Amino acid sequence: MGHLRGLTAARLLAAAFLLSVAVPAARAQEETEHEEEFSYVVGDENGPEHWGSIKAEWGNCSAGRMQSPIDLSHERVSLVRSLGYLTHSYRPAEAAIANRGHDIMVRFKGDAGFLVINGTAYYLKQMHWHSPTEHTVDGRRYDMELHLVHESSANKAAVIGMLYEIGAEDPFLQALEPSIHRIADRQDREEAIGVVDPRRARGRASVYYRYVGSLTTPPCTEGVIWTVVKRVRTVSRHQLELLREAVHDVSS
Repeated sequence: MGHLRGLTAARLLAAAFLLSVAVPAARAQEETEHEEEFSYVVGDENGPEHWGSIKAEWGNCSAGRMQSPIDLSHERVSLVRSLGYLTHSYRPAEAAIANRGHDIMVRFKGDAGFLVINGTAYYLKQMHWHSPTEHTVDGRRYDMELHLVHESSANKAAVIGMLYEIGAEDPFLQALEPSIHRIADRQDREEAIGVVDPRRARGRASVYYRYVGSLTTPPCTEGVIWTVVKRVRTVSRHQLELLREAVHDVSS
């Protein structure tokens, strides 16, 4: 469900906090959804170190200069008060849950609301979980990362990343557990689950990291605005194991 592909220190300096950089914008729908096309296992013939050579259109995965995920090192972080409080206008919406083989995803069928960044509205399209985290903080990798994926009317992508460590149950995941059980072991299975309230994911924050990077799965398209919430939340060991076992990820 997660991988260790990331940026070198030089690449981090090139990517972080450059919101005005001119790069092609990534679309939220561009993520590859079929696990058999790539692997997270280092050393596999289609593992992270080979993503860029599997398909020509995946070249950014190896040659890109603004690739995600990155290590959010406090030595390189700049405090920018003008970014303001991270707020959103989410609302309950019809949704479906899918087992993509490499992760569990909730896809919104209705209008789930939006997030505003630099005056642009980015509409919530889907959310999915990675374990362990893709982003690290000062080299530390946490137990789980939730991605809330948004897209603007101009097809530009923005993602909120939320980090979790083992502890108390996550209420949002708890409500989804029956649905996750139903699609466990059923790769490429998607089923409607009725109305889901994304506000229960508690995505608001006063302190967060922001940088321009890429999609973290092929085609690794650059131009994604990343917002990683600094506050670390909790998820129970049972919930983490449920997510991993549903996609046959039994790694520790």
